[in-house]
Amino acid sequence: MRTVYKNPKELATFLKDSIDSYLENLITYEKLEERVKKIIDSNGERVYKNGIISPQLAKVLGDSRIEIMDKIAK
Repeated sequence: MRTVYKNPKELATFLKDSIDSYLENLITYEKLEERVKKIIDSNGERVYKNGIISPQLAKVLGDSRIEIMDKIAK
């Protein structure tokens, strides 16, 4: 699994696909949590800036996926 993304679109696509896999019961919540935390740690402010998700990511992810990410990030 690649952890550092320079392109926001690739980062958003990876997060979207991971969360969708969880919603389709293809991966467990624990596995999703592990993936998302690695991505947040590796990409820092490209994901969350001042506690708010990046607007570029928010456009791709949508509200329901952002709620799941916020729950994991807290």
